[in-house]
Parts: sequence; structure tokens; C-alpha cells
Amino acid sequence: MTSAKAPLSHSFLSPAVDAELDPAFQRARLAAIVESSEDAIVSKTLEGQIQSWNASATRIFGYLPEEVIGKHITIIIPQELHQEENSILERLRRGESIEHFDTVRVTKDGRRIPISLTISPIRDARGNVIGASKIARDISGRKRAEQVLLESERRLAAEVSALKRLHEWSTRLWRSRNLEEGVEEVLTAAIELLGADKGDLQLANDAGHLEIVVQRGFSQQFLNFFASVGRDDISCCGRALRASERLVIEDIETDAVSAPLLEIYREGGFRAVVSTPLLNPDGTVLGMLSTHFRRAHRPADQELRRLDLYLRQACDFIQRSRLENRLRQNEETLRDADRRKNEFLALLAHELRNPLAPIRYALAAARQQRSAAQQRWAQDVVDRQVAHMSRLLDDLLDISRITHGTLELKRTPTELATIISSAIETARPLLDAKQHRLTLDLPAQSVQFEADPLRLSQVFSNLLLNAAKYTRSGGRIELSATRNAAQLTVTVRDNGIGISPAMMPRLFTLFAQERPSQHGSAPESGLGVGLALVRGLVTLHGGTVEAHSAGTGSGSEFTVRLPAGAPVQAQSQPRAEVDMHESTPANSLQVLVVDDNRDAADSCAMLLELSGHEARTAYCAQEALELGGQLHPDVLLLDIGLPDLNGYELARRIRASDWGQDVALIAVTGWGQDSDRRQALEAGFDQHLTKPIAPEALTSLLQSLRPRQRSGPGTDATISP
Repeated sequence: MTSAKAPLSHSFLSPAVDAELDPAFQRARLAAIVESSEDAIVSKTLEGQIQSWNASATRIFGYLPEEVIGKHITIIIPQELHQEENSILERLRRGESIEHFDTVRVTKDGRRIPISLTISPIRDARGNVIGASKIARDISGRKRAEQVLLESERRLAAEVSALKRLHEWSTRLWRSRNLEEGVEEVLTAAIELLGADKGDLQLANDAGHLEIVVQRGFSQQFLNFFASVGRDDISCCGRALRASERLVIEDIETDAVSAPLLEIYREGGFRAVVSTPLLNPDGTVLGMLSTHFRRAHRPADQELRRLDLYLRQACDFIQRSRLENRLRQNEETLRDADRRKNEFLALLAHELRNPLAPIRYALAAARQQRSAAQQRWAQDVVDRQVAHMSRLLDDLLDISRITHGTLELKRTPTELATIISSAIETARPLLDAKQHRLTLDLPAQSVQFEADPLRLSQVFSNLLLNAAKYTRSGGRIELSATRNAAQLTVTVRDNGIGISPAMMPRLFTLFAQERPSQHGSAPESGLGVGLALVRGLVTLHGGTVEAHSAGTGSGSEFTVRLPAGAPVQAQSQPRAEVDMHESTPANSLQVLVVDDNRDAADSCAMLLELSGHEARTAYCAQEALELGGQLHPDVLLLDIGLPDLNGYELARRIRASDWGQDVALIAVTGWGQDSDRRQALEAGFDQHLTKPIAPEALTSLLQSLRPRQRSGPGTDATISP
């Protein structure tokens, strides 16, 4: 045995391992690896001559080995990178190592391909660098993937930027204070979004036509030409309106439909246009947004999608703004109505209180003075003031009837002069009080036609009263009339305070009144219903009324035009006059006056007794039933608003009694609507009179009745109209 191990002999290795250690085998295996590599493996001298070229190099660059071996490596290097190769060779000569890097090479067919290049030095047995090996990998796929990724990132960044801009535009839009500011923002954003040169935004009016509300870059002539666009128009926006969808004209010069408008478009300074409807959720068109381009152009689909996204916001904003405008208008209307109501109530209280003062003064004076002249003066004052109050209330009732369509004209053959005379008679007290000079210019021949004489008299008396009221004392008022075959024209002129431009649009509206100005003192007060009543009555006659004035301080002119119709022969109607002092009427009646207002009941009873009738009073329903059962009166004048039982129920109870079946029941009430009259007749009343009743009207009504035939006290009798 030996004490030390002997070296392992080469002969002890297995045949396979022994073969692998053979240098020839090693070179063969290395050559096989190089040849089967997916990468191009090329060796070269330090001067750049190619020494080896594997199969992958042929596949990548297209050259066979025999085409490149011995040639300079720059055969596959672009001209601009030759200096890069020289630098690499210089570094290799200095023994420097070069890490891999990405560069570009040229194939045999001239294609430029991206490669990843690794360069390693080749050394001899002494360690000297005698050449270099290059491993080149085709990274076209990776570069394409990177390019796709970069493109995706770019598109994403662009989309994020666009969304940010959309958010900014939407924020600015919703911060707009009103619709006008909002549509300005919409047009600005759309032009920027599509890169347009100019544009306009139209909104649809009530008729469905498009009207430009905001624009950029167009002349006034162009705007005037397209001021209103309908569905039948062949313009870009008209075609988009008709189809309710976007219209894109890439080049108007080649668009056949645009040919008739080509010169207008050229003057407008554009070649391409995009018209996009602004649509409600239900598909109706709110408006139209049009963007214009100086050159032939078609926006990208992505740009149009972004525009649609923004325009949804724009449509919501327009709808909300219009709703807010309507709400504001409604609020203003309600506030105005409330203000006018308060003004009307104040005026009504004022107008109804005004006559009470002279009435009270006249009555007080009548109690103190005893002369016949003073008594007549007091009576005249009371008559005038009661007539004034009655006229105010009648006007209000007539306005209500006209408003509700319940006022009916009673047309009869009438004569213009008669109507004018009646109107002057009504207005005479105010004309005289203000010392106005009234001149008439009427046709020499009689003007006869079909009309409601009472209502037309109201029309002309109201115009005369209006002229008298708004003309300073001592003024001049003219009334003239003309007639041709088709039309009757009546004009009332004055030299009064005139009509301001602000007042003119609402002159014929209810409760409208001109305010005092420096041009004159405050006019006579009133309710502001006279001219509204004039228009309503003239309209019912099929006519028109117009007002003209040069302005405040220049007087005014009112012209009524009525259809003349066929001339008719006026029928004279004798005017009945009632003598209130007749001591004994043809029919002396027993009358029971029922009213909870003691002064009203007692004064009415006194008037009836002065007229020769027998009158008693009751101040509540129960007292009326008791007295009626005792007296069996011929007539009952019943107030409706009694404290214990309303007049309708009282009338029913009277009709149900033995003594009340044939009695004449007359409702005397302040409620004068047609519905009140119907309710009274349904309750059993024979007549319905509205307070205050003209004494002559009440006396005339009673004279048309005859007393019951009595055989003794308490005996039933009949009364008939």
C-alpha cells in the first residue's frame, strides 16, 4: 500500500466524458450552438472585416455567408451610424468592454430593422484582443409592442386631456349666469374641440324655426340671410333639422345639394361645415350647433363623439335655463298680479269711499237747511255720487262677464247719434266739472246700424270720461265719426297728458293706469277698468280699438272701428219717464222690505211710501216670516245676506207657506253675477235686482205689478206682472 493517493488517470474517465473533453469535439459543439442560435452571431477583425456569419444572420439580414465574409461590417450598418462602428472598433482595440445596446441595421433589401447588439472581444492564447464577436437580436416585435404601448399611452393621455377639457367646459357652462352666457360657452367650446374656424348656435322658436343667438366670424349680411331657418331649407342646418341628425359636409364645392347656396357659403368664408342638432330626450330639436372650416375637412369620429358628450350637457343646460326663465317669469307674473290686486283693492276702497263723503255732507246739510233749492242741491249730490258708485260696480261686473264669456250683446236697430248723445250725457258731469270744451263732428246723414246701444254707449262714455280725466282743466276734447260701406270709425281726441311709451303696451289691460308726471297734475282717480271694458265690448261687436300718442304731454287719440253692416231703419222707442213725486200710482201695493241694514230698509220703505205704496220693514228672516204671515203683502223685497237665514232659503220657505205661493218675490242684493241671478230664480224669486237700485227702475217695476184682489184683511190674493 502506498501512503499517498495517485493522480486520477485519464484512462479512468468514461468514454462519453472523454469524448466531451476532446478539443475537436468542443469546437464542433460550439459551432453547432452558434449555427442553431436564433440570434445573428457574427465575428469580425479589429479592422471590421467579417470573419464568420451564422444562419440566423442570413435570416435576419438576408445575406449569405459567402456574400459578406471578408467584407466590412458596415455593409449592414446605415451610413449615419458608420461613425458609431468606428468608435466601437477603437474601444475594442483599447481593450474596453462594450455593454449591449439597441441600434439599427440595414438588410440586403434595404429595410431598416431595430436590433439589440452585444459585442464581446476575441482574445488569443496570450490574452490579446484580436477581434470581436457580435450577437444581434431582431427586436422588431418588441419595438412594435413598445410602439403600440406608446401609442396607447399617447391616446390615453390625449383622452384624459380631452376629458379634462370637457370637464372644464362643462364647469364653465354650468357656472353661466343665464342662457345667453351659456350658449356663448357652448359655441366657444365646440369651435375649440373640433378645431373649427368659425361657427354659430341657433335655438328653435315656438314655430320650430332656427334663429341664430350667438355666432363667431360671420358678417351681418350672412347672418341676415340665415336669420330664420325652417325644415324646408336646403341650408346645412335646415337639412340637419329636417333629419334630426348631424350633417357633415366635407367640401361644399363638391356637395350637389349646396350648389344653389354656394356663393353665399363662399362669402361666408368656409369650405366645410358640421351641423349638429341639439335634441331633447324626446327627440324634439332644441337648436342647432354649426361649426365651419376654411378648408375641406372632416372631423375625426373621436372628436365628434366628444362633441356629442359635451352637447348632452349643453341640452340639459338650455332646458334648465328655459325652465328657470319660465319660473322667474311666473314668479314675476304672480308678484305683479299680487301687486296689482293690492293696488286694485286700495283703489276700490278709495273709489267707493270717495262718494260717501259728499253723500254724508249733503245729508247733513239737508237736515240743517230748509229751502227748496238747498234740498234739491243735496238730492242732486246724492244722485250723482250713487250713480258714480253704480257705474264703477257695473263696469267691474261687465269686465267679469266679458272675461268669462258670459256677456251677451242685445243687438237692435240703432242710430249712432243716439248712442253718442247717451255717452255724452253720462260723461257730462265730469266734462262740466273740469270745464272742458267738447266738439263733435258727426256725419250729416243719419247713421243707422245693428248694435247693442247700451254697450256702445258704455264704450264711448268711457272714452270721453278717460279723455276728461287725463286732460287738464279747460282742455279740448274732440269726437268725430265717419262711415264707409264696410266700416264705422269713431275717434276721440284730447290735448291731455298723453300716453307714455312704457304705458302703451298695457293700456287696455285690466287695472292699468297712467301715473302722474311733471306734465300735469294727478288725474282723477279710478279703477283702471274703463279701457279694458272698451276693448272687450268693441271686440264683442267684431271691431277694434287703437290708441295713439306722441308721448307724455302730447295728448292722445282713441279710434274705434266697427263693421258697418247693412244700413237699417232705426225704430223709434219712446223714452219712459217716471215722476218720483206722483202721490198716488195706478197700483198701490203693500210691500214688505227685508234687509239687515236698517238704513237701507227704512230709506227704501220711505221712498215707496212717498210713491204711494204701503211699506213695512223687517230686519231678519224670522221677522219677515212673521210679518208676512200677518200682512200677506203683495211684494217682498228681500236682501240675500241676512244674519239668521240667507235670502235663498227664506224665499223657499215663503213659497212653501200658504200666503207666499203667489206673492211677488224680488231679490235685492249686492251680488250681481249671472250665477247669482240663476240661483235666485231657482230659489223662487221672480226678479233679481242689483244694489244700488235706481229709484225710477224700482218704481217702474212696481207699477208693472197689480195688487192682490182682497175681500178682507188676511185674504189671499194674486199678483201678476
